[in-house]
Amino acid sequence: MKKYFILSAVALLATSCLDKYPEDSILQDEAINTVSDANLAVIGIYDAFKSSYLYSGYLTLLPDLQADFVYGVNGNSNVYGNIWRWKDIHPTNEQVEAVYGALYGVINRCNFLLDNVEKVKQSIKTDEDYDRLDQYCGEAYFARALAYSELVKMYCKPYESDEDAANELGVVITEHYKGNEPIVRASLKDSYKFILDDLDRAADLLKLEDDYNSATDGALYDSPYFNEYTVHALRARISLYMKRWDDAIKYASKVIGGNGEPQYYALSSCNQEISSGVSYYKYMWTNDHSTEIIWKVGFTINSYGGALGTIFANYNYQTLKPDYVPALWVLNLYDANDLRATTFFQSFTTGYDHALTWPLLIKYFGNEEFMNANILHVSMPKVFRLSEQYLIRAEAYAQKGDYSKAGSDITTLRMARYSSYGGSTALSKDNAMDVIEQERVKELYMEGFRLNDLKRWHKGFQRTPQDQSLSNGSSLKVEKDDPLFVWPIPQHEIEAPGADIAPNESNK
Repeated sequence: MKKYFILSAVALLATSCLDKYPEDSILQDEAINTVSDANLAVIGIYDAFKSSYLYSGYLTLLPDLQADFVYGVNGNSNVYGNIWRWKDIHPTNEQVEAVYGALYGVINRCNFLLDNVEKVKQSIKTDEDYDRLDQYCGEAYFARALAYSELVKMYCKPYESDEDAANELGVVITEHYKGNEPIVRASLKDSYKFILDDLDRAADLLKLEDDYNSATDGALYDSPYFNEYTVHALRARISLYMKRWDDAIKYASKVIGGNGEPQYYALSSCNQEISSGVSYYKYMWTNDHSTEIIWKVGFTINSYGGALGTIFANYNYQTLKPDYVPALWVLNLYDANDLRATTFFQSFTTGYDHALTWPLLIKYFGNEEFMNANILHVSMPKVFRLSEQYLIRAEAYAQKGDYSKAGSDITTLRMARYSSYGGSTALSKDNAMDVIEQERVKELYMEGFRLNDLKRWHKGFQRTPQDQSLSNGSSLKVEKDDPLFVWPIPQHEIEAPGADIAPNESNK
């Protein structure tokens, strides 16, 4: 596999689906004329994912914060308080607008590149340049699919069946940077089809050579760049959300490997140490390197996004004043042998007047290299990890009634996370989904999956006050299928000239 990548400074983001690439900086017909120009456009796509509105901020934190994973602390700064309290999550909410705009910013960049491909081909003189252009197009197709997958996750109802999805609202599909496409929401079915079509294109263009050898051609794990297996990982996730259990198993199995498939990734062990007192699993969170990372948003100390850990620590080199602390019911899920607990949480006495002592989330306390440069609470978002693929496959197996295989995947994951885990995981029709749901909580805590999981499982939740939790929000009860499981479409999009965008129920 050939690699033609460069990291560069953070680029500008469009703020809504109607705002385009900053044309005052470069004329469109002169922007992408050569393969080198295409390379710069791809750099801009990767940089767009660094936005603190996306994986290093809102898109990761808010879905879990809105649900039942954390509690606001008395005396906190009220950051994201409206999201946590399920109040004022309205069409003009800053976070709702920012996520929507940043995702369409990625899409606009992808469209800008793809619309200029034929022009670039006219300048190509070598097979190597054709290969490079194919690589860049594959990355753009994947990035567009990923952005649309997040839009349907946050702004659409869950996918129940093809028939049902044909009558549900999806998202506005823009396939071209400049064109006369109607600004209307496609059906949920057509929105997912567009994502899958883009993934098919990306898989073909990013396909590894038949003789690819990770030992000599470069490891695929721990990569800040897209490749064939990044495509498979998203395809598995999308298939799970679409309730296409066989496809979820098929694509997760490609990533997991074995049974004739190459194994490019491996779970990071909580038992094996990379250095004294630091397990390979902990190192993934303290240093952002791991054999189980399929794709991460690549940061450098000179070019990075948001600070995921700020709201859980607010460390000022003297005290910690977290805005949010873990829910007690989550902490109680981890048993004594589960080493994820000591990796994710550490008990501190906070700097508030009430001196709350509580296990705080240290998962995002910060990359050590960044901390050495006095940059706190910044971690590289790990958007796709191997453990999620095991959880996807386990859930799909369970939905098909194959509880033995589902239990085997949970066992494999626990063997990498527990200090000792004997025997196997016994699953049945009565307990399989309960076990898998709890395992998703323990493994994917505060990685942005919870709100959508509750939505697609049609489950609500009840908060019970805990020590020093804010009275306004700590007793919140949310019924299943509450309209705010689906974020409202930003009001400025609905009111934009030429737009005919139908609102969500949460817009009302």
